[in-house]
Amino acid sequence: MTGRRTISRESTVEGIGLHLGQPCRLTFRPGGCGSGIRFVRTDRATAPIPAHVSVAVEVERRTQLGDGEDALHTVEHVLAAVVAAQLDDLEIVMDGPEPPILDGSAGPFLRALQEAGIKTNGGMPSSLVVRTPFRMEDGDSWYEAHPGDGLTVGVTIEFDHPLVGRQSGTWRVTPEGFAAELADARTFGFASEVEYLRGRGLIRGGSTDNAIVLDGQGVVGNQLRWPDEFVRHKALDCVGDLALAGHRVQGRIMAFRPSHSGTVRFVRELTKRVQREYAMIGIEDIMKVLPHRYPFLLVDRVIEYEEGKRVVGIKNVSINEWFFQGHFPGHPIMPGVLIVEAMAQVGGILLMGTVPDPESKVVYFTGLDGVRWRRPVKPGDVLRFELEVLQLRGAVCRMRGVAKVDGAVVSEIAEMSAMLRDR
Repeated sequence: MTGRRTISRESTVEGIGLHLGQPCRLTFRPGGCGSGIRFVRTDRATAPIPAHVSVAVEVERRTQLGDGEDALHTVEHVLAAVVAAQLDDLEIVMDGPEPPILDGSAGPFLRALQEAGIKTNGGMPSSLVVRTPFRMEDGDSWYEAHPGDGLTVGVTIEFDHPLVGRQSGTWRVTPEGFAAELADARTFGFASEVEYLRGRGLIRGGSTDNAIVLDGQGVVGNQLRWPDEFVRHKALDCVGDLALAGHRVQGRIMAFRPSHSGTVRFVRELTKRVQREYAMIGIEDIMKVLPHRYPFLLVDRVIEYEEGKRVVGIKNVSINEWFFQGHFPGHPIMPGVLIVEAMAQVGGILLMGTVPDPESKVVYFTGLDGVRWRRPVKPGDVLRFELEVLQLRGAVCRMRGVAKVDGAVVSEIAEMSAMLRDR
């Protein structure tokens, strides 16, 4: 992953909302590096609302963020397009409480984002990586998370209708795959429920132009885009609700008879159970961030990264290292100052990840306190550097770090301070 992603320019769609039936003009705007996905209501004097499970409210037939007059309703189709486009930073500006329903799918939103253009935004994209399977029961429904490369969503639904019945499908969520297989699957409902739902203040903007409506005979006033469009749309909804994790989800997510409220509960459980970390950063991306080169580049890869909080890096110590030629020949030991330098380079990656243009910056370390070496590091060892932020203010950062081999501490720094400067 070479950087966080946003859009290059603004893009707008407009129409009426599905449930509240109010007109809305929605504009996608580029987001600053690290700002995440957030909604802005121009018709209310409120702060931006993050697309995060911490502000999600469990309600009927939709995904809602916030409560009361400031709430945002039915955001799942917009967020599904955002996830599919693999965007990390985006501002979604609305002049109403509910995005336009358009044709009832995520397709128009995804195409609006694609037309706006996708660009790298600096920093590193964060992920929730499923490493241990778990299952969550939710009444007659259940959800499972399994390790997997990228994001895969599998869904099974059951409805007592001859056109639906039991349908299942599994899809790998990529920009191309989502656009071809899920984006244009439309929301659906049953004619027998219309009076009930409208009595509860819902589907005021619903029609056969923006939803598949089923009566006892079949589809009313419309045609299916796929025979299994129903389960495809449920998978689309799940993808949108997974955006509420606040990070890219990496794993296989399986859902049986999912609902919006059930998926919100699952995402809450997911964020509790799964360690937040960045996907592995390889040497190619490290060299784009750090100015060091052989023989002074002392980091091989980064395996964990939480922006502005912590980082874990790896250095494989080989007998072919240049410093073993003169440092205790015949009894090779890695110089302690180079262990500290390697730890500082890992910390530099953490600090560089907080700015949108790391290629134009350099990290200068300004202080070290409480440095200790506990045991020697020899050829064949794998050094693991763990650093966490103590304080981050603008271009100045204070961190503490520890270096380990096979789980045992070999060196530690109580505090190191650094600052960013133009290169």
